[in-house]
This record gives sequence, C-alpha cells and structure tokens, in this order.
Amino acid sequence: MAPSNLEETLHYTSPAKDWSESLPIGNGRLGAMVYGGTSRETLQLNENSIWYGGPQDRTPKDAFSNLDHLRHFIRIGDHAEAEKLAEQAFFATPHSQRHYEPLGTLTLDLGHDPAKVSNYWRGLELSTANVTTEYEHLGVRYKRTVFASYPDDVLVVQLESSEKAEFTIRLSRYSDREFATDEFVDSIEAQDGTIVMHGTPGGRNSNNFCCVVSVQDLAGDGNVETVGNCVIVNSSKALIIVSAQTTFRHADLEAKTLIQARKALCSHADLFKRHVQDYNSLYGRFKLRLFPGAAHIPTNERLLITPDPGLVALYANYGRYLLISCSRPGDKALPATLQGLWNPSFQPAWGCKYTININTQMNYWPANVCNLEECEDPLFDLLERMAHRGEKTARVMYGCRGWTSHSCTDIWADTDPQDRWMPGTLWPMSGAWLCTHIWQRQLFGGNHNLRFLQRMFPVLRGSVQFILDFLIKDSTGEYLITSPSLSPENSYIDLKGQKGVLCEGSAIDIQIIKSLFEAFLLSVDSLQIKDELTEALRSARSKLPPSKIGEFGQLQEWLQDFKEHEPGHRHTSHLWSLYPGDSIHPLETPDFASAAEVTLRRRAENGGGHTGWSRAWLICLHARLHDADGSLGHIFRLLEDSTLPNLLDVHPPFQIDGNFGGCAGIVEMLIQSHQIDTIQVLPACPKEWRSGELSGVKARTGFELDIAWDEGVLTKVLVHSRLGRMTKVVLPDKTVIINGIGDHCLV
Repeated sequence: MAPSNLEETLHYTSPAKDWSESLPIGNGRLGAMVYGGTSRETLQLNENSIWYGGPQDRTPKDAFSNLDHLRHFIRIGDHAEAEKLAEQAFFATPHSQRHYEPLGTLTLDLGHDPAKVSNYWRGLELSTANVTTEYEHLGVRYKRTVFASYPDDVLVVQLESSEKAEFTIRLSRYSDREFATDEFVDSIEAQDGTIVMHGTPGGRNSNNFCCVVSVQDLAGDGNVETVGNCVIVNSSKALIIVSAQTTFRHADLEAKTLIQARKALCSHADLFKRHVQDYNSLYGRFKLRLFPGAAHIPTNERLLITPDPGLVALYANYGRYLLISCSRPGDKALPATLQGLWNPSFQPAWGCKYTININTQMNYWPANVCNLEECEDPLFDLLERMAHRGEKTARVMYGCRGWTSHSCTDIWADTDPQDRWMPGTLWPMSGAWLCTHIWQRQLFGGNHNLRFLQRMFPVLRGSVQFILDFLIKDSTGEYLITSPSLSPENSYIDLKGQKGVLCEGSAIDIQIIKSLFEAFLLSVDSLQIKDELTEALRSARSKLPPSKIGEFGQLQEWLQDFKEHEPGHRHTSHLWSLYPGDSIHPLETPDFASAAEVTLRRRAENGGGHTGWSRAWLICLHARLHDADGSLGHIFRLLEDSTLPNLLDVHPPFQIDGNFGGCAGIVEMLIQSHQIDTIQVLPACPKEWRSGELSGVKARTGFELDIAWDEGVLTKVLVHSRLGRMTKVVLPDKTVIINGIGDHCLV
C-alpha cells in the first residue's frame, strides 16, 4: 500500500524499464539503484572506492621551463603557438586520471509473470529513505523494502509474502563494454546462504574489493539452499544483507565484509529502526512544503504536465535525500562524483570523476543552507589530500609555492591537468574555488566551526601562496593577472576576429581570487593570528583588475571585450561573483547587477542552460537578482527538459550536479543571507507558490529560520540565533533588527 503522505515520495505504478527509472539508495559509501521488478528484481550496486587503477605520476616535467614562452604567446595573441606549446609542455601524460566503476549487480529471480501482476506500486519515501515495492501475483501479496544503513554500513533487502515463495539470488559483475563479460571478477563463491565475490577493477595498483551477500529466513517456515554460486530461498519472510569493502579502507576484506553482514543479520529486528533514526537526524532538521500540489499523481506522469509547486518542493527535498545518501562522514570518506554514488558503467561519461570547474562545487551548494553541513565533510577530506598532491603540481608546473589543481581530480586527489582539451584542461584555479567553501562553512557556523577552520587553514593558506606567486603584471603594469588562464570550456573571438581559448585574467579567475583573499583575511581575523602573507595579499588585492561591462551592457567574460564563440554556452563563469560568490547585488552594485541581467538574457536568447546543471545554475543566478519569474522559468525547464523519470538530473547523460544546484536554487528563492549581517525572507518567491512552509533553513553567521506563508502573506517568521549577532531581517513588507541569542518571533 502507498504511504498516507505522498508529498515526500517518488512513486510509480510499474517497474523500472531501465536505469533511468530505477530508484537510488545509499549510505554515503555503499549504494544501489533499485528496479522494482516482478519477474526479476535488480539492484545495480556501487561502492565509492571502486576505481580503475591506483595513483599516477603525471606531472608535466617541462611546463615551468616553458611557462614564460607560453605567457608570451598568450600576451601577443598568437593562439596557434600558445595552444601548440600548451599541448606539448603542459598537458599531462597519461592524459586521464582514474575513473569510477560499478561494484556489480544483485538479482532476485522471482518468476512472477508481469501479465499476471496486479495492484502494483513502488516508491521511494524520502522521510524514511527506503524503496518499497508491492504487488499481487496469482492471489499472493508481495512486498519488498530496500534501504542503505549508515549505522550498520550495509544494504538491506526485506522480502515478505502472504504465502511461502521461492526465489533465486545471484551476484555478478558484467561489463557494459561490448563483447565483455564478468570483467575484473576474480571469484564468485556461495556457501551456507552466503555469496562472496572478489575482484579487481583493473589498472595498476587498483583497490581490490570484496562483496558479500548473506541471506536469512525470518519466518521460520522456509529454507535457504546454496546451489553453485546461487542462493535459493523458499520463505514467506526473508532478509538479504549486502556488504562490500575495498583495500582503499581495509586490508582483510573478506573478514571485514563477513563480520558486517553477520552482525546485521544478528540484529535484524532493529535494522530499519536504527537506519531511520540515523537518517532523520539529518533529513529531519529541514522541511520544505509548497502548495498547491498533486502528490497523488505518479511521479513520471507528474513530470509530463506543468510542474506544480509541490513537485518543486519534492525535487528540492530529493536533493537533500541524495546528498545524505551519497556523501557522509567516515573513514577515508569520498565526496559525491559527477553521478553521486550511482554509476552503472565501466566506461562512464567523463570518467565519473570529480569535475572541479563547477560540477563538484555545485554538488555541495545546498549543504550549509539545507542544514547538512556534515555531508560536505568528505569534500574537505579530499581537499586536504589535494593540497598535499598539489604542492608538486604547483612547484613543477609553475614554479610556485603552495598548491594548485586543475579541472578534475579523482580518488587519489590527482591535481595535474586532465584530458587534452584546450578549452578546459589548463585551468589551475579549481583549488582556489574549492577553498572558498572553507570560509562558507565557517560563515554558516560561526565560532562553532573554529576547530574546522583551524584544521583547514593550512589548505586555504597554501592556495593563497600559489596565487600570490602565480599572478603576473599585465601589459600596462597596472594590474596583476593570471596567465595562462581561460574561461572554463568556453572560447572567444578576439579583436582581430580569431578564435582563442587561452587568455590572461579571465573574469572568473579574478572573481575567485578576490573571494579567496577575502576568505583568508577573515580567517586570520577569526583565528586571531598573524600571518606573514597578509601584507603581500593586501598589496596584490589592490592591484587586481575590476569587473568590466562590455559593449552590449554585459559583464565581460574576458579581460578584453571579446565576443563569445558560443554565446549560449552552458558555463556562466563570469557571473561567479553573483552566485556562488556574493559581490554582486541588486541594491549594493546595481550597475553590475544590470550587466548580469543582460548577460543572462543573452545566454538565454542563444540557447543557454541546455544541460541540467547549467539550468540549475541559472535558477541560482536569477534568484540572487530577485527575479522570481526568471528562476521559476528555469525550474520548469529543468523539470521538463533535464529530468529523468526517477527525478535524477540529465546532462545528458545523467549527472547529479543539477539535482543539487536545483535544490540550492529553490531554497535561494526563499532565503538569502550572503549580504553582510542581512537575511532576506522570500526574496524571489513567485506568485505561483501561493502558500508554503520552510523550517530548519540556515543563514550565515549562526542563524536558523522557520517561515510560513499563506496566499502570499507571511504567517510565521521565527529566527533562532545561536551566536547572538546583530542582524537585519528583510521581510517583504518591513525590516526588523534582531540582537541576542535565542528565538526572535517576527510575525
């Protein structure tokens, strides 16, 4: 039976036909896509440390000796020579970092003829983080519940039926590569109701893995039999536990996985209770409801009509669910990849790595504001390892102190250039961008996060060191700029009509550096320390070029007013200062805000936002401009054009960043706190969202808010101050100053 409250449930009336209709579960490390089949149930499995190959030494050894030559070619506008030298001396060998791979597939052969199935229902309940499948077959009622437990660190499948039923369990690892089967599986053995699979993803020094599937008859009326490498169950109530580990975290794999599985079996009565309690300690902090809704309509059908406000709220809450499911703290925790935790392919798009010229950063945009700061911990764990690896990259490639990274990284924190693609490969600013997340975490938590800031300060400082050494004078000697530079993945037409990619001082570079420098100075002040970099940083900051407005009234993407080779490009990198940065504001910087509006209009007129994550970014950008209609229009396009039946974002193919960016944008329409000591309530709430509730939403400098509105009128604004800082709360009809620790009821 469907749950009584469908507001926070993805639900369907038929099984998934393919991966795009299956439903994700995860505990941050171990996950599955659940198909809900009747003839066969399929769980496509992932464990987030299963990557092809081990660490590599790819740093281009001849880069620094050619750096001055490259900068010269860029300055004189000799694009051909600059690109030739960049490819020869600055691109890494091998050109690719490591890629993420699937764990395998768990199948339950049930033998229920779909033509004889009735009363079918399946759904993902966000409030309890479980996938349920129910149906009748030849008069027998069947129910399966699947969830991923963080406290027990296993996947759980519970099966119930009104009569004893027989099914066969198989564990496999088939490659999706043409003509390839059972790739990188060393052994699959079954004994005493347990299947054990060992394997190696391939590539030199890969992490070995072990996956265990253990089965138990809970009804006492059946039996569990092992035949070959399968387990055959005949029972009215059974429990399946899936455990998996790799040598990335543990040496004795089989012992570890068997212990986890057996422990879960022994405590099966409380498995679901422990799971829900743990999950709701995160998910339950925050609540978003928008009205009117149409929750009774199956989710796939709901996507085919004009999105109702309730569907928008479901999408935002789904983003929170996904973040909890694919990014949790732990031993050697890993952040969300391009596909979060869920990758079905041995040859995933873009290697399913960490793309750090926008995508990984976007994955964590909702973390703080949605009260899920712990879920960003794995990103900071990776960032610390990147800072260590990036010292060599900075020194060998650029002759700089500190550390740097380029457009991508992987499980091994590789910081060298990825690919041999001129518009994206040679961009050493990703580390600086990631370091701005350190200060954002501190801003939301205030003094409660000082220990975190102390821990991450060396990483932040190392990025500042690199930037100070990397900056050079421009041709006039007036400004300090970056070179080589580019605007991620875009190209320009220079003043001579020639196409170029590499440049000096792209807008995003300078915007990130200004934000990084500000974060460093504020961190030094918060930690009450003196740092020898401060004076040099202040001097360099005063020499950074200002943002510029071009001939069309747009914000310039490059230092010179070049035309875009692709005016509708998916990246809006030159609007970084509007979002996720905070230095452009409609009231404080109206000229630049107007230029941002022109930029967005020109992008839209030329087909911008054609990928899911790009559309999500546009939602955030319009929200910062207080453009409710603009944001809502892009939400509609995101849901209509870039969302799969299971509500996952599609680039295409599937990328999870759009889910997280869309979630962040929806919340940004309802609450903003990026201005100093200012919280704005409903700054970009469209009239279509006539009524709604938002609780547990966080604002910078230690605030948490509960708000509600009915027919466009605020009925509740409760501000909880943890730190007692004086701040201005801007409501649609008035402004209130609050001061002091505790609750402040404003409406």
